[in-house]
Amino acid sequence: METYSEKIMRVRRAYQEAHARFVKRLTEASAEAAARVPEGEGWSAAQIGWHVAAVDASFAGLVSGEIPGAKELPDGVSAKPWSEILAAIPGKLEAGKRVQPPAAASRDDVLKALSDAASKMDAALAGLTEERGRRYVITHPVIGTVALADIGDWATAHTIRHNAQAKRTLGA
Repeated sequence: METYSEKIMRVRRAYQEAHARFVKRLTEASAEAAARVPEGEGWSAAQIGWHVAAVDASFAGLVSGEIPGAKELPDGVSAKPWSEILAAIPGKLEAGKRVQPPAAASRDDVLKALSDAASKMDAALAGLTEERGRRYVITHPVIGTVALADIGDWATAHTIRHNAQAKRTLGA
């Protein structure tokens, strides 16, 4: 069984690896390709990156406590395991208004925002105590209740999902 410290180290590594792959994809795309909105509807790769940076910064703020919103679980109540939450996430979700990208998002600005958000996320996870990580949760209207200790897993899955979307958008 994985200790809490081992879990946080594993999650930090997984997040960093997923984030690095996403940043590499955006870095290797030309600024023009990254800004191109796909025919029909959808976001450009730069807009996808903007969204990921905004979500990661929000996650980091919730984990660190900089953004209020985490609630303590009542005594005797445990959060659902991440594996159950992940299995229930729908294939398509509508991004909340706060994390919907602007129409014009430049690749270089987005890369800076992604770097800043990743630094905040790593610091927040590194500073997350076991008590806060396991006892405090946030509730998302679609995802449900998630322990702060599982936010890093969520951020990793979110980044992987949007990296695949950016790959399709870029035609890579």
